[in-house]
Amino acid sequence: MPLYYQQNINDTTRLAVWKIEEDAAFFLRKVPLHLPVAHPHKQLQHLAGRYLLPFLYPDFPVSLIEIADTRKPFLPQEEYHFSISHSGNFAAAIVSSTHRVGIDAEMVTPRVARIKHKFLHPDELAAIAHLQGEDLVAQLTVLWSAKEAMFKWWGMGEVDFSEVMRTDPFVLESSGMIQALFQKKGFSQTLELPYRLEEGLSLVWVATCP
Repeated sequence: MPLYYQQNINDTTRLAVWKIEEDAAFFLRKVPLHLPVAHPHKQLQHLAGRYLLPFLYPDFPVSLIEIADTRKPFLPQEEYHFSISHSGNFAAAIVSSTHRVGIDAEMVTPRVARIKHKFLHPDELAAIAHLQGEDLVAQLTVLWSAKEAMFKWWGMGEVDFSEVMRTDPFVLESSGMIQALFQKKGFSQTLELPYRLEEGLSLVWVATCP
């Protein structure tokens, strides 16, 4: 079974990462295909992400998932809060019965450097100006993952990644914690985002009490 990583964050919040090695039929035995996805690999990613939901909580009502106008998947009765991400051959999910959550998985790739000014504030860019090459790409990928995880945690769209979500400087390691601030239209909340960087995969998540 290609379970890549699993962690119980607290008594009610769980996450897992799946390394996709199966065909679509394997996942379809457990979960339905909610959206028409033409590309075979994207279909596998979609299915693997949803497969993780009942894997983490066996009573998770996958068939009841709806998609909000902001493209965020949700359960109408909010029995569980959840977030899904996928990149390359990996799918990740976080589920909680009590906490508001967000997760993002990204393969480390130099392409992230092309958009760094779109998602990082000048202060954040200044904090990593000394980095070069692979070190810079890895840090940028983790920062992008952090912003994506916060965006999913927010769940209501309309966010300027560089202005609304700010991260404190940190030294990148194989795992650690990012301190951040989400501030938008009178709403402000400090956040802690644990991260893992392993085998070219960046994983960042956030979970807060409602």
